Amino acid sequence: MMKKTIFFDIDGTIYDEDKVVPASTKEAIAELKLRGHNVAIATGRASYMFKELREELGIDSYVSLNGQYVVFEGKELYLNPLDTGALKEITLFAEKNDHPVAYIDALDMKVNVADHEYIHTSIGSLKLAFPTHDAEYFLQNEIYQAMIFCPQENQAVYAEAYPGFKFVRWHPLCMDVLPGNGSKANGIAQMIKALGVAKEDVYAFGDGLNDVEMLSFVGHGIAMGNAEDEVKAAASYVTSHVSENGIYEGLKLVGLL
Repeated sequence: MMKKTIFFDIDGTIYDEDKVVPASTKEAIAELKLRGHNVAIATGRASYMFKELREELGIDSYVSLNGQYVVFEGKELYLNPLDTGALKEITLFAEKNDHPVAYIDALDMKVNVADHEYIHTSIGSLKLAFPTHDAEYFLQNEIYQAMIFCPQENQAVYAEAYPGFKFVRWHPLCMDVLPGNGSKANGIAQMIKALGVAKEDVYAFGDGLNDVEMLSFVGHGIAMGNAEDEVKAAASYVTSHVSENGIYEGLKLVGLL
């Protein structure tokens, strides 16, 4: 078989509900690598948040922060930071509404408030520690993704007020804030362009709303059985639940195993 490139989302795709990698997923990814395929991660997480996972699976290529920070074989390939001035404006708007803001680069995440229940609930669902407080972090560092912690009914207000940003909901109390051209699909496009890989030879697995564009963009999009209906509609294939050997079964479904 010709060499293919396969991207895997993390939460709900590689990780199950307990943030554990199923044994069948480890075996499947190892087999892909043995067969000479390119294996990469495509996630909304920052690279420091999945360092241990990369080491566990032996993967050193990834599209992180929903496409804003792309690395191939350990080397930076594409960086797409948020505009600092616009980020300052939206932070002030969020502060007036008691909505905390997080600023994320490749190395860390800081929040503009010392404590808030919305942050505990949403970040806690990822099994991550509460981020440290630094309200001026975005003024001193290139920020590739922000997060605004607010209920879903508030999202439309931000989208209308700040059309230069893209807002992607990942939790009932939190949404990602990306550059207007930001997406996993754009990050993947940057990587495969640099590698000279045809889109028809690219596969991607995902389950969340931030995977919709990615699954539509690649030649072969595979939605997990636990994915939302909108995600399944964007995919070419639907595999089983992440906890029911979803990755392994999906790779069999598309003929890669």
